[in-house]
Amino acid sequence: MIKVSFLYPYRENARFDIDYYCSHHMPWVAGLLGAALKGWSADLGIGGGAQGSKPAYAGAGHLLFDSVDAFTAAVAPHMKAFSDDMPNYTDGDPPVVQISEIRASS
Repeated sequence: MIKVSFLYPYRENARFDIDYYCSHHMPWVAGLLGAALKGWSADLGIGGGAQGSKPAYAGAGHLLFDSVDAFTAAVAPHMKAFSDDMPNYTDGDPPVVQISEIRASS
């Protein structure tokens, strides 16, 4: 199984609307991806490693798939629509995307 993470860099005074992201964007994405999507989650950055420091990322979205090929096939037809929705939840920089192989989970 793989996890695709969309990590939205923190920037002072940038907007990241976690409520919109959780209640509209991610459920809409999940609906379009259908059965290929095995699960999703969303995170809000609240701090860095040092006490009182800013988070590296304002927020993150995570998508689970069986494989990179399954991710690519499911997402490719919708990439423009997903990008077009971004101004509805952030005016910050585009996300850093990381694809990870899940090795352990509880």
